[in-house]
Amino acid sequence: MTRHIHILGIAGTFMGGVAAIAKTAGFHVTGSDLNVYPPMSTQLQALGIEFVQGYGAAQLDLNPDVVVVGNALSRGMPVIEAMLDRGIPYTSGPLWLAEEVLYARHVIAVTGTHGKTTTTAMLTWILEHAGLNPGFLVGGVPGNFDSSARLGAAPFFVIEADEYDTAFFDKRAKFVHYRPRTAILNNLEYDHADIYPDVASIRRQFNQLLRTVPGSGRLIVNGHDPELKLTLSEGSWTPRESFGLAGIAPPCDWSAQIADTSAASRFEVLLKGQAVAEVAWELIGEHNVLNALAAIGAARHAGVAPERAAQALSLFRGVKRRMEVRGVVDGVTVYDDFAHHPTAIETTLKGLRARVGAQRILAVLEPRSNTMKLGVHREQLAPSLKVADKSWFFAPEGLGWDLKGAVSSMGDRVSLAGSIDDLVQELAAAAHSGDHVLIMSNGGFGGLHDKLLAALRSR
Repeated sequence: MTRHIHILGIAGTFMGGVAAIAKTAGFHVTGSDLNVYPPMSTQLQALGIEFVQGYGAAQLDLNPDVVVVGNALSRGMPVIEAMLDRGIPYTSGPLWLAEEVLYARHVIAVTGTHGKTTTTAMLTWILEHAGLNPGFLVGGVPGNFDSSARLGAAPFFVIEADEYDTAFFDKRAKFVHYRPRTAILNNLEYDHADIYPDVASIRRQFNQLLRTVPGSGRLIVNGHDPELKLTLSEGSWTPRESFGLAGIAPPCDWSAQIADTSAASRFEVLLKGQAVAEVAWELIGEHNVLNALAAIGAARHAGVAPERAAQALSLFRGVKRRMEVRGVVDGVTVYDDFAHHPTAIETTLKGLRARVGAQRILAVLEPRSNTMKLGVHREQLAPSLKVADKSWFFAPEGLGWDLKGAVSSMGDRVSLAGSIDDLVQELAAAAHSGDHVLIMSNGGFGGLHDKLLAALRSR
């Protein structure tokens, strides 16, 4: 008999991916979320998955065999209390995926504070281009695929391996459930301040992951990241290969020599100092070169030669919301980017500067992530924006810390707006032909992109 799973939090990228995989695997899937809207509502409808709005207890009358609980759910919610009272079997998304799908696969996990989504999409596309039909679950929408998740065919499954916690009843990082055979460790910085008190507590989660990678597996590690070096020193039982930019000590197994004046859109791939491939693609920025090296190294462990991987990357279309051009009006280019951590903000801006040269960059930032709302990185905000010519912050009421004071050193290079409408008006008045408006948020930013484009058209 077909098993019925009911997914709480089904509109999230991860849980929506679990839903798509479960449906393909033959499960009867239903679900709920607080707000189900396009594109996830459209994707769920296309898959024939029923869903309800909200977390009321009545949805359990669907009588699922098991409830898959998303990590946004907590005690006190009616559906959670009813689930516990009725004794309905429940599990988490990561554990369900591990027990029902990943146990039979060669799992390739992509970890790191930054670059997980892009690197996962790159690696998945490399394996697809090589004809391997991998399964995958990406925390975004890859340009080379029509969905964020797929069951695929054995043996390979590529997964974006998040260090965020698993569920209200399991506070371990999601990635400890995946048991990868190949693992990419992109970088490690302090983040998720709502969960982790310090970077050492995140390192411990990474160390738990390392304990699950077999001796016959492979670690692909950023050779220039001090926190990863410390993590590895605390215990590692798997052969590893390092990656980094050429000319930076210590030398890495995988390195890249970036072509001059290319904004990192062309680079040579070196393995132990010997050229093995060359990449020419549409992406820019040193951070994407590092992502590419990690993907190429992991793909080689899956049997794909570096030259073939480089050919795939030349056709890589990126990921939505990663320096995505949303429109060009009167010579003003508007971008959407997911950056919300100071390091990601800085590297994204550096990449854009390398592409546009002396043209003006107007940076717009929404402090929306839990870590940002807590003000943990407030001292790094102004330095992270130094490449921009002018910056705007959306400053909602009740932020809880002094945003204006934190960026006061920027002087007249920064402005704060208390509403989306004010932000649109200020940006539309300030932007001129040749400018690049980079909008950064890990959320929808109140539809700012489309509203700004409309305002630019009506000037």
